[in-house]
Amino acid sequence: MANELNVFGAAPQGLTAHSVGAAMATTRQAQEVQAAMVVAKNFPRDQRQSMDRILESCMRPTLAQDATYEFSRGGTKISGPSIRLAECIAQSWGNIDFGFIELDRKNGESTVQAYAWDLETNTRQSRVFTVKHQRDTRGGSYAVTEERDIYELIANQSARRVRNCILSLIPGDVIDKALQQCDLTLRQQTHGVPIEQLRRDMVDAFAEFNVTPEMLAAFCQKQSVDYLDEKDINRLRKTYTGFRDGIIGTDYFTGRMQDLAAQNAQKKAAPTAAPAQDAAPAPEAAEAEMTGLDAL
Repeated sequence: MANELNVFGAAPQGLTAHSVGAAMATTRQAQEVQAAMVVAKNFPRDQRQSMDRILESCMRPTLAQDATYEFSRGGTKISGPSIRLAECIAQSWGNIDFGFIELDRKNGESTVQAYAWDLETNTRQSRVFTVKHQRDTRGGSYAVTEERDIYELIANQSARRVRNCILSLIPGDVIDKALQQCDLTLRQQTHGVPIEQLRRDMVDAFAEFNVTPEMLAAFCQKQSVDYLDEKDINRLRKTYTGFRDGIIGTDYFTGRMQDLAAQNAQKKAAPTAAPAQDAAPAPEAAEAEMTGLDAL
């Protein structure tokens, strides 16, 4: 009845304020992408200059310290470029748009898309995943309701997917050279620094994750942190990066200590066979044994 009395006629079907706003936002975003692609075509990247910028960035000690992560899973060492290094490479490579978008939010969870887009070659990588609005702690899980906390939760879980999208676009040899430069920078930085200072810095860094010096020593299979060498420090630095980026859980060191304790218990419980008194070792075995002692 109201539409019949309206002298201006009935409203067209489907043209609500929400749909008009969404259409305008979509059109604006499409125009921004088109403009960025035109700029990328007009100003293509110089790969030599881009590589020089990447290597120069990897000469910064602060970036080199956070360039890689490393941890063990199932007896296999897993390592790779960190989130910060991937973002730095994308910025130096040029003409790459990357980030994440919250697509939907309902029932206490968000649907998020992480992406990386090479505007010059029109190559795009994306990951769609779900983020529950809850935090997991040792005492259990609890719901997150504050808008700022929800955004931080989404941003933390999106960062790893964005990194994977970026690494899928950048050539593999470029990433390898960046990692090599970061390792070289670290070796040059630690040269001349007292090992005691490196140990103290590492203990202080892990303290924020409630990792004790005893855990660090057990992880490196040393009697105490006073026996850590530069190789152990570099390994712990990469593990710390995994902690900070959320790749490794807070219970990682606890699980590692339990595994080492179980292995030591098995070694102690294993029966040792008594050597035969009257049987002389074979010449080949004796020679192999002498060779092993010489190697020590």
